[in-house]
Amino acid sequence: MPPILGRAPPVTVLILVTLDTKGREADFVRGVLRDLGVDAALVDTGCLGEPQVPASVTRAEVFTAGGASLAELRARADRGDAVTAAARGAEAIVRRWHAEGRLDGVLALGGGAGTTIGTAAMRALPIGVPKLMVSTLASGQVAHFIGSSDILLMNAVVDVAGLNRISRAVLTRAAQAMAGMARGGALPTEPGDRPIVAASMFGVTTPCVERARARLEAQGCEVLVFHATGAGGRTLEALAESGMLAGVLDLTTTELADELVGGCLSAGPERLTAAGRRGIPQVVSVGALDMVNFHGIDSVPERFRGRTLYRHNANVTLMRTTAEECLRLGREIGRKVAASRGPATVLFPLRGVSAIDREGQPFHDPAARAELLRGLRETKGGVTLVELDHHINDDAFADRAADELLSLMRTRTNSRS
Repeated sequence: MPPILGRAPPVTVLILVTLDTKGREADFVRGVLRDLGVDAALVDTGCLGEPQVPASVTRAEVFTAGGASLAELRARADRGDAVTAAARGAEAIVRRWHAEGRLDGVLALGGGAGTTIGTAAMRALPIGVPKLMVSTLASGQVAHFIGSSDILLMNAVVDVAGLNRISRAVLTRAAQAMAGMARGGALPTEPGDRPIVAASMFGVTTPCVERARARLEAQGCEVLVFHATGAGGRTLEALAESGMLAGVLDLTTTELADELVGGCLSAGPERLTAAGRRGIPQVVSVGALDMVNFHGIDSVPERFRGRTLYRHNANVTLMRTTAEECLRLGREIGRKVAASRGPATVLFPLRGVSAIDREGQPFHDPAARAELLRGLRETKGGVTLVELDHHINDDAFADRAADELLSLMRTRTNSRS
């Protein structure tokens, strides 16, 4: 097959694969890529068996990059430990190649182990870098493999175990797809591209975030809104970690309540950490921390049945957070924001934190709000805490949040110039 005309080599794709079990298949994919004018390097993530073909990046290099010893892992002969170490090493390898400007795409082949290793490495790369995983698990539950990344998952159809009529077709198409993405080069940026702001929103904070979004957009920002459903919070954190964001308007931190109490919409313990770690200007508030989320009423654990519950619909049941839980949440937010390396402000709406936490609504609880505020005061350190005599969905609160973030972003820009 003649090379495709277009962007001149070198275009380099890393192929992550256990060469002791899938070496011939990987070599086949490398050959197709090379026929298409794309250089491909085989990264051996295997451990126990012997490689079927030579590697461009050896397994010893992979495990060393992940802080492990190949010899020790082979001596232990524990497949689980080997896969975990290989995943760390593969992640380190792809990060380094990307940082050095040598990486145009990552392709991986495998079953359970190969998918675990390959997608772990891919999740470490920024959005936009081509990532293609050919997996025997692609037709099942794959959310934990994908996370918040833009990984393209391709069903292997048959096991990645030998070359046959079906596997050759799948692997050829995978190589062609990767070649097309990799040869496309870096994604273009428009001269007028605006600074990106990420905002967190829930149904019960929508009026606030929508008004703040409009105000930010009027000032030249591009606002990405993430629904605080667990996946949304994780994606926001990943984008902050990637360095794509100029600011974060984290007004809806409700996922922290689900993580603390055991609801169904947790974004994990790392929620509300990435922006601070990367020094990104952020305005944080306590939106929807009056609630923990469950599915239908039958999904509420028995130990919570005596709590204040609100049946939002047949599939969503909300539980009011207690004063004690609010105190703990306030302390957690204060600690996390206090650790920020960049400018940060916390805004607190004294009249309510969600559409159903205000006078006359089912979650109205001034005592719980007072404990939430007390927790923030105890742990916020030197971070500015602004207490506003507004409800979170009041126009004045939204305007203050947007204006505060714009001010922090300008301060950071000026300090760098």
